[in-house]
Amino acid sequence: MGRGGRRWRVLHLTVLAAGLLAIAISSIDGLPIWTDDVLTAIVVLVAVVFFGEYLVRLWAAPESNRFAGLSDGMARLRWALSINGLIGLLAVFPVLAITFSSIHAGNEWAPIFCVFWILKLSVHAPAMTTLARVIANERATLASVVIIFVMVLVTAAALAHMLERELQPKVFGNIPESLWWAVVTLTTTGYGDVVPKTVGGRMVGSLVMVSGIVVLALLTGILATGFSEEERRREYLRVWDQVTRVPMFAELGTVTLSEIVSKLRVRHYPPRIVVVRRDEPGDSMFFISEGEVEVRLPRGSVALRQGGFFGEMALLDRLPRSATVVTTQPTTLLVLYASDFYEVAANIPSLVEAVEREARRRRAENQGAPAKVETP
Repeated sequence: MGRGGRRWRVLHLTVLAAGLLAIAISSIDGLPIWTDDVLTAIVVLVAVVFFGEYLVRLWAAPESNRFAGLSDGMARLRWALSINGLIGLLAVFPVLAITFSSIHAGNEWAPIFCVFWILKLSVHAPAMTTLARVIANERATLASVVIIFVMVLVTAAALAHMLERELQPKVFGNIPESLWWAVVTLTTTGYGDVVPKTVGGRMVGSLVMVSGIVVLALLTGILATGFSEEERRREYLRVWDQVTRVPMFAELGTVTLSEIVSKLRVRHYPPRIVVVRRDEPGDSMFFISEGEVEVRLPRGSVALRQGGFFGEMALLDRLPRSATVVTTQPTTLLVLYASDFYEVAANIPSLVEAVEREARRRRAENQGAPAKVETP
C-alpha cells in the first residue's frame, strides 16, 4: 500500500470512528438539546462521505485488475455485487434513512447505522480474505464437525426433554425449549438459568459438556491448521515474488529456485536503518530485492541496489562483519541464514559458485582500488 493509500485508510477509519461514536452518544437519554443537532450533523456528514466513497469506488471499478477484460458496465456490476460492494451499499443506507425520516424523531435508526457501518471494518482486515479461503479449503472437515455438533445438540435436547419434562415442564416441556439448554451446555457457556435436576438429566449434561469441549477443540484445531497452511502458502508466494527480482536467482531453473525459496526470509526496512554492524558475528547474508543500502567502511562507502547482495564475506570466511550496512531508502531484503547457506552450498552449488565469484571479484577490486570497499 502506498502513502496515499495509508492516508486514505487513516481518514476512513477516523470518519468511521466519529460516526460510530456519534451514534453511540445519541442513544444516551438526558443529553442537552444542542447535542442532538451536533450529533445529527456528524452522522449526516459521515453518511455523505461514505456515499461519495461508494460512488467513486463504483466508477473506478473498471481500473481494478480483478475485472480486466470486462466492459466498464460489467466491471461495475461485478464490483457492486462483491462483498466490498455490498458492504459499501449498506453503509450508504443511512443517507436514505436521513432523507426520508428524521433522526430527531427518535434513535430507532441508530443501531442499524452501527451494524451497517461496523461492517466496513472488514475492508481493512486482510485476514478476512484469509479466513474465507481457509473455510473454503477446509469446508469438508468443517462440515463434518458441524454435523457432529448438530447430532449431539439434538440428541441432548431430546434426552433432556424426556428426562426433565415432568419435573420442569416450563423449560423442558418440548424439544425446542430444551435446545436452549443444550446449546448453552454444549458451547460450555453455562448460564445456569436452566439446570437439569434428575440424575439422568445431570448425566446427560455431563456428557454434553465433555462433548462440547471435544467439538470446540476439533473446530479450533482445524481452523488453526488451515490458517497455518494458508499463511505458509502466502509467505511462499511473497518470497517467490521477491526472489524473482534478484537477477542471480532469476537465472536459476524453476526447480532450483523453488528449493531456495523455502530457505529465504523477507525483511522490510525503512530508510536509515542499520542492517548489520562492523565486527558483529556474521550469521547471515542479504540479497537486495528492492531499494538501496550503503556499505560503510572507514576508507569510504559504496551503494548497492536491487539485485546486489552483501554479507557473503562473513559466511565464506567465517569472520566478523567487515562493514556497517545502512538502508538509504525503503528496502526489501532476502535473508539467508548461515545454517541454510551451508545447506544450499551442498544442494545448489551453482548459486554458491556465483556468490564466490562475486566475492573474489570484490576482493580483487579492493586490492586494486583502495578507495572502493568490500561488502561485509
